[in-house]
Amino acid sequence: MEYKDYYQILGVERSADANAIKAAYRKMARKYHPDVSKEKDAEERFKDLQEAYEVLKDPEKRAAYDQLGANWRPGQDFRPPPGWNPSGAPHGGPDLGGFSDFFDSLFGAQGRGGFRSSGFQAHGEDSEAAISISLEDAAQGAQKNITLEIPALGPDGRMHRQPKNLQVRIPKGVTEGQRLRIAGQGGPGMGGGPNGDLYLHIRFLAHPKFRVEGRDLYHDLHITPWEAALGASVEVPTLEGAVRMKIPAGSSCGKKLRLGGKGLPGPGGKTSGDLYAILQIVVPKTLSEKETALFTQLAEVSTFHPRR
Repeated sequence: MEYKDYYQILGVERSADANAIKAAYRKMARKYHPDVSKEKDAEERFKDLQEAYEVLKDPEKRAAYDQLGANWRPGQDFRPPPGWNPSGAPHGGPDLGGFSDFFDSLFGAQGRGGFRSSGFQAHGEDSEAAISISLEDAAQGAQKNITLEIPALGPDGRMHRQPKNLQVRIPKGVTEGQRLRIAGQGGPGMGGGPNGDLYLHIRFLAHPKFRVEGRDLYHDLHITPWEAALGASVEVPTLEGAVRMKIPAGSSCGKKLRLGGKGLPGPGGKTSGDLYAILQIVVPKTLSEKETALFTQLAEVSTFHPRR
């Protein structure tokens, strides 16, 4: 089926407002009216003008036309997408007659003059946005107030972006990159059709204490040389608060100690990840006289030689 470019027929830009479309139609209609025009194809051109104006003057029809033609390229045949419901009936508008198969495929053979709420319908477009949350929100769940720019049908039949405030529930156990579906919060439907959905892409904010890999958390645990050598019981932060962990005697820098189930929870709080404490031995930058003496004494009596 041949695609009809209604904007080209009327000689207007796709961004033209309702007044510009009306003025262009009146000018072209005077030129091609069969009663006054001497052009050979005046009658056919006049029918095309009527059809184009019938669509572009009506905000819902124009929005539907723009939506369906968004991906059309010159030379391609046009087919409405699966599930498109063009059935409609007039609600008092005149029957202009002679409309093309292209028009009828979009709006139905009875779509001239307007839509009834029970006729033409189109599902609104889905929208996507990103939301950044803390690891605590991911672990415990949260209610978040967000402001998004979403598509909305303007009085001129064009889709505009407008701000919308939403309260969304972040379920416990979400992961980085997960998509949350918020039903009915996408683009508006047309002709009484349902709104599209909103899909939120989850991103984690950087955390001062943890790195994330899947559901596992990693924490660099700073310990002293003597804690590494002698062993110790130290506090380790978790998303639920600090817990004590035993450092085995003779631990080396980079040793990984596991706290089972202290990572991010799975959906519904199940199958939690683990928390891994990565030992980082920290050497004091300055020493008191007594500390210097003790380290000197240790160096003299120790038989440990790590480079041999």
